[in-house]
Amino acid sequence: MARDAAPARRRARRLSVLRRLRGAAEMNATTAAPRYAGACDCHVHVFDDGTHYPWAADRTYTPAAATLDELLALHARIGVDRMVIVQPSAYGADNRCTLNALARLGEAGRAVAVIDESTSDGELRAMHAAGVRGVRVNLETAGQHDPGQAHERLFWAARRVASLGWHVQTFTNLATLSALGRSLAILPTTLVVDHFGRAQAALGTAQPGFDMLCEALASGRVYVKLSAPYRVSQVEDYADATALARALIAANPDRVLWGSDWPHPGSAAGKPRPIDQITPFRAEDDARAMARCLEWAETPGQARKLLVDNPARLYEF
Repeated sequence: MARDAAPARRRARRLSVLRRLRGAAEMNATTAAPRYAGACDCHVHVFDDGTHYPWAADRTYTPAAATLDELLALHARIGVDRMVIVQPSAYGADNRCTLNALARLGEAGRAVAVIDESTSDGELRAMHAAGVRGVRVNLETAGQHDPGQAHERLFWAARRVASLGWHVQTFTNLATLSALGRSLAILPTTLVVDHFGRAQAALGTAQPGFDMLCEALASGRVYVKLSAPYRVSQVEDYADATALARALIAANPDRVLWGSDWPHPGSAAGKPRPIDQITPFRAEDDARAMARCLEWAETPGQARKLLVDNPARLYEF
């Protein structure tokens, strides 16, 4: 009798295991990182190999090629439908590589350009028609932290593009933003702050200047990009950046954006090499970057704002 029952017990155990495996698979399918139609990566760069579009003479690094086709393949894999190409410092104010990529993207792409005194109003209008919606003032890469110079550069750029409805995007740190203080409230354009405002994750949300950044977000005149956490964190999986991200989202969930910073160039990879040598890109898990963004958001509603609604509003998708 016991021998006859043994096969039945084994079959029952196998069925139980199969049910658990099936249940685990279904759970994984439902808890996998969701995809949001219209999701936008708000901070990427595209690089030629230097043959079609020459590097700026005063660049701080020389990148390898990072093509639009490579970027499109990555975005298809991680669930990104739109992108914002940010003009990298290695090209200076020669926006041709960025504009060429933008032309291929059509309505799935927008861009943030770099301009200088030689950029004409006609060129600005042509860039607007091509899909450019902002101008970048990179203070951090050049080490420009003097508040007076920062004020002058930001307001010069804002005055040039305000009539087009563009925003000014800046890469700088909390100390510089704090020193600018209330003058940012009278900037004649929206301000977009890159990479957490370069807050240092190890110092937490009580660090000097972070409260001012949150107040600026709350005012609605400033957006902050939750991008490139490796620029603000030194711990595994950038876990200590979570508190910063969630505090910024809480300050104003309608004014936060996500960007991968693909292909992670320049100082992101460490100390740049001499400009006659290529500085390799930083190796990053971009699928994990998207998953981390969803963890920062905490709720589907916040995630949709971060990935879809806020970029659509700012970049006019």
